[in-house]
Amino acid sequence: MPKTHLYFVPGLAANTKIFEYISLPQEHFELHFLEWILPSDTNESIESYAKRMCNFIQHENPVLIGVSFGGIMVQEMSKHISCKKVIIISSIKNNKELPKRLRLAQVTKAYKLFPTKVVSNIEKYENYFFNDYLKKRAELYKIYLSVRNENYLHWAIYNVLHWQQSECHPDIVHIHGNKDEIFPVKNINNAIIIENGTHVMIINKAKTISKILERECFLLN
Repeated sequence: MPKTHLYFVPGLAANTKIFEYISLPQEHFELHFLEWILPSDTNESIESYAKRMCNFIQHENPVLIGVSFGGIMVQEMSKHISCKKVIIISSIKNNKELPKRLRLAQVTKAYKLFPTKVVSNIEKYENYFFNDYLKKRAELYKIYLSVRNENYLHWAIYNVLHWQQSECHPDIVHIHGNKDEIFPVKNINNAIIIENGTHVMIINKAKTISKILERECFLLN
């Protein structure tokens, strides 16, 4: 039986290390990890960007898997190539699932105040993180958030908040944590819920997510 090819897209500014704990049977699945590319300019449409990301897909009818903004991106990519299934993790299926505070940020343009300089120079600012929680988060950022180009950060944040998709992808699997602090579960419909899963559960709930991915992808064979 031929292997199923799975292509993974990480979250906003994240690198593919976030998938390091995902484990699937090698005899059935081949995993491929896509890194973020820089937008051609700050006004590049998400459609144009998704088409360019599709250039890195080397197999026909793959499964596309995305985390957070990567979940938005794989849905956009699926509009340009044929794929067996789209799976999103800690993400949203349409702009109706954005929480009110992010919709407000879009309307008021408060997103322009997002401290991209802090993210792009996390080492410079980490001494200002006073409590243990923030210091631990800073350590996670240093390991997993390596895409620190300010133009990319501004572009990606803008496209999360201004995503135009109002209807769900017809063939999608949504995996979501009930303690997601970015996209609260109360706004999410028709998802596989992971107990105590936060927005970074791809790292600390990888075993549970791997089992779900294996089950969902086996259904394709």
